[in-house]
Amino acid sequence: MSEFFDVLETRAPEQRERDLMAALPGAIARAVARAPAIAEQLRGIDPATITSRAALARLPVLRKHELLERQQHSRDDACAPAGPRKAFGGFSAIGWGEAMRVFASPGPIYEPESARADYWRFARALHAAGFRAGELTYNCFSYHFTPAGSMMETAAHAVGCTVFPGGTGQTEQQVRAIQDLAPTGYTGTPSFLKIILEKADELGVKLDSLRRALVSGEAFPPSLRDWLAARGVEGYQAYGSADLGMVAFETPAREGLVLGEDIIVEIVRPGTGEPVPDGEVGEVVVTTLNPDYPLVRFGTGDLSAVMPGLSPCGRTNTRIKGWMGRADQTTKVRGMFVHPSQVADVARRHPEILRARLVISGNTGSDRMVLKVEAQTPTGELGKRIAESVRDVTKLRSDVEWVEAGSLPNDGKVIDDVRTYE
Repeated sequence: MSEFFDVLETRAPEQRERDLMAALPGAIARAVARAPAIAEQLRGIDPATITSRAALARLPVLRKHELLERQQHSRDDACAPAGPRKAFGGFSAIGWGEAMRVFASPGPIYEPESARADYWRFARALHAAGFRAGELTYNCFSYHFTPAGSMMETAAHAVGCTVFPGGTGQTEQQVRAIQDLAPTGYTGTPSFLKIILEKADELGVKLDSLRRALVSGEAFPPSLRDWLAARGVEGYQAYGSADLGMVAFETPAREGLVLGEDIIVEIVRPGTGEPVPDGEVGEVVVTTLNPDYPLVRFGTGDLSAVMPGLSPCGRTNTRIKGWMGRADQTTKVRGMFVHPSQVADVARRHPEILRARLVISGNTGSDRMVLKVEAQTPTGELGKRIAESVRDVTKLRSDVEWVEAGSLPNDGKVIDDVRTYE
């Protein structure tokens, strides 16, 4: 059997980029025509002109809170007709009957699932983790409200696996079912797999059939990966969301996460839509080519960075470092909210600024803001102008501190809150 899910995974990177950019205008045109909220997001923009990453980067980023607000507004509109447009806020391109299931994420934000095979696109992640046709997959993701259970079930079916819907909880029954059915693979959170294996130890039951796992939904530290490996289970992780489906997945190379084949991923400076150079930490922004639930430049709020070179596993798509924290570093200072976008606004007003980081220190009742700046030509006059811009944008006073070029940490932080509350 092939070690790759399909030929797309080994395309020349240049060919992949040409293919994605060729598909992008049509995907955006379909989204504008069938999803009213996307048409509003891209009002005045000709989809035929979006043929490059530079053109894509000029489009507005859709934030998760905007998706939630649009859905809530549609649901609260007493005059709006019932149906999918009201439920999904105008972002869905399919209606009842075309959507096979509807799921809910915290908010609540509602997401449709169509009848297309491997709708959430996790099949290639399962394949990379060693799942193969003719095997039984034991799926311990939740099957109610959130789509995680269906994400893995539809992926397993696309690979050719049979699925047992284990869901969550009832650990003794889980141990018994695994013992009886002898599945080779597990899907679910890594912590729940650990709980099941510990319960099996407690009951004196060997679960030797389990050989592989695809985990998601929470951190998968090397210590837990090694703990599973010591029990004969090779665990791999996948990164995705209820809005987007799968974004990236781990391979046997164990070097970062390889991006999915039918999405366009950008890493942008937090608080902006501006792409950062490869290697710099920023927010993951995704454009899907999903014709049923199209999202254009959707800001995940997650931090990551592009890794150099190609994966030793042979897959040629871009790799990212995985989840590196949250991009929304909004905080409150002296009763006022300060947002990453405001720091970006200050930087745009002064082209001399190379990079900037707002550090908030002090303790309860004595907040202090310092904007640490890497600049081309730091001068006292420039520092004064920057301080005035900070006050103009945030309505708060801040000191300006020059730092050596390249000295600010590459961790994606625009606002660093180091206050203590003792």
